[in-house]
Amino acid sequence: MANPFRILGIAGSLRRDSYNMAALKAAQKLLPDNAQLDIFTLDGIPPFNQDKEKEPVARVTEFKEAIRHSDALLISTPEYNYSVPGVLKNAIDCASRPYGDNAFAGKTAAIMGASVGTIGTARAQYHLRQIFVFLNVLALNQPEVMIGNAAERFDANGNLTDEKTKALIKELLTGLVNWTARIST
Repeated sequence: MANPFRILGIAGSLRRDSYNMAALKAAQKLLPDNAQLDIFTLDGIPPFNQDKEKEPVARVTEFKEAIRHSDALLISTPEYNYSVPGVLKNAIDCASRPYGDNAFAGKTAAIMGASVGTIGTARAQYHLRQIFVFLNVLALNQPEVMIGNAAERFDANGNLTDEKTKALIKELLTGLVNWTARIST
């Protein structure tokens, strides 16, 4: 493949010291050959309003274009109240609307998540998979990357220090590239 395989990374958190953003930055160092990971931050995406969906603000248009120009998605999500954070769900709603203009349609995706809790965003990841059904996103099933006890796996500067987690993220990225190639043929 002459061009790099483009993965769009999306963290479902706006928090400055987000473990999910740190996980995406770690993923940038663990990519297979000829792959690149660009990260899109969700800052500036306004609350979804169906009255305004046909005239999106520039940040929503940028998000939709970034999705469309990627070969695959890597979403790193925290878990809030047993589910997907509102900021991530809102961004998904904005980029999948209006009806018939779903930027996610047909994309492949991998999911990971980091949490200070022990189950590492399992419930949020499963809810995201349910959302993917309607979006027509083809999710990689395994490996599941649920980074529990995140405070013990990242250092004070946000660097991933846990070797087992690094290996799992690397496996996820390789799987995403292979899964996308398989789906595309």
